[in-house]
Amino acid sequence: MPEASRLIFRKSSYSVGKGQDCVEVADLPAGAAVRDSKNPEQGHLAFSGAEWTAFLRDVRAGLL
Repeated sequence: MPEASRLIFRKSSYSVGKGQDCVEVADLPAGAAVRDSKNPEQGHLAFSGAEWTAFLRDVRAGLL
């Protein structure tokens, strides 16, 4: 997995508001990393491709 300093995070399209409740996402070779834009120094969570796909499916279905 790439070092956190090498990840390129972008604001998630599912984030709402102007600077509030923002989640940032970075692509991983086989999944995605997610972090809180207000607290990037606290690290990120890494998800496998299957986990990320399941998460996005549930968000799109309004389950999360």
